[in-house]
Amino acid sequence: MPRTYPRAERVERLAREVLGEALQDLLDPRIGFVTVTSVKMSPDLRQAKVFVSVLGADEAREASMEAIRHAVPHLRATLGREVRLKFLPSLEVLEDTTAAYGERIEQLLREAGVSKPPVVGVPFEKGQLGDPALEEPEDDR
Repeated sequence: MPRTYPRAERVERLAREVLGEALQDLLDPRIGFVTVTSVKMSPDLRQAKVFVSVLGADEAREASMEAIRHAVPHLRATLGREVRLKFLPSLEVLEDTTAAYGERIEQLLREAGVSKPPVVGVPFEKGQLGDPALEEPEDDR
């Protein structure tokens, strides 16, 4: 198992925040709803893999990823201004497909009859877990 470095973890968190804000500020119309899910830095902090989640149809996701990859020099410069590092890391932008993977697994489980689709907008029934009427009153002693 690779060793983790506390400084690399701190830089990863900071880079995720800075790059997430920088992506929201980009004016390219091809970029849809994009979220930076994580950043993985090399131990020497010279390379960074930026994982982004992109919502939309396949064509829209491809266009968003192309626009983000085109904006990497701008994102890298923004990171350099916001985060003080000895070496500015090279950025590799990758699509995070874990949400789509999870949705696919959920779909397969529903088809197999193991899982039921989530019910949205249905209020709690009395006696159901999470019902405020069932919770114990707090003592004000």
